[in-house]
Amino acid sequence: MKTKLRIASILEANSLDFPITGFQTFDLSALNLATDLDFQLPTNVRLGHLAEKVVSELIKSSTNFKVLYENVQIIEDKKTIGEIDFIIENKITKQITHIELAYKFYLFDPNISSEPLNNWIGPNRNDSLKEKLEKLKTKQFPLLYHNCAKPQFDTIEIDGVSQALCLLVSLFIPYEHKASFNPIYEKAIKGYYLNIETFISHDNPGKTYYIPSKKEWGMEPSENKIWTDFNGIEKHISTSIKEKQAILCWQKYKNSYFSFFIVWW
Repeated sequence: MKTKLRIASILEANSLDFPITGFQTFDLSALNLATDLDFQLPTNVRLGHLAEKVVSELIKSSTNFKVLYENVQIIEDKKTIGEIDFIIENKITKQITHIELAYKFYLFDPNISSEPLNNWIGPNRNDSLKEKLEKLKTKQFPLLYHNCAKPQFDTIEIDGVSQALCLLVSLFIPYEHKASFNPIYEKAIKGYYLNIETFISHDNPGKTYYIPSKKEWGMEPSENKIWTDFNGIEKHISTSIKEKQAILCWQKYKNSYFSFFIVWW
């Protein structure tokens, strides 16, 4: 994996802001960073942990923030009840902030409800934006004030810590969907989704494809150098759909690049 491209993809990812989430937003653009950053990334972690590692290194590389704590497990009766992602300090203002980070891919299913917030779901329909926000509200942010958390953060005054969410999302809408979206959603829309029948019906000899690994999700398709025709990905896609696993696909057609999910549902 090309680490500079992975780092850039996190830095350039869109975050959902307060009007949608109800939480103060920590935007990575607040970090004062050198250009052309590069650092080692782990190869044996899942996508969410990879994003956490990138953000951790970005904060540490900035001139205006420092990490005080990260990935602190909160333990009660010898059982882990949760984890605090980051507690950082602004070097200039000395403000200390508890940040929860998430790097998510959501698809819009207009058939769920008339309320857009309820309609953003994971590619395999087993999680949702609404559920994530509810968990943040009821579990993850309150964890800072849990009695078992206080001994972990004995160098800071908990009551003076602010809290913020860094929710980086890539959103996908139904193929040829015409409805308009709140601008906060609109800026995060990266592509569309369709079923395998629709995908096959739109294939033609001018199109080439690449199936990114999960760790490549969110990266820029135009930077990819390896492409194949439909025959080169057909078996991979068919297997995923049979196993009820939505699959992300990149497409190159003439001078244009597209990112889309092929879903089983």
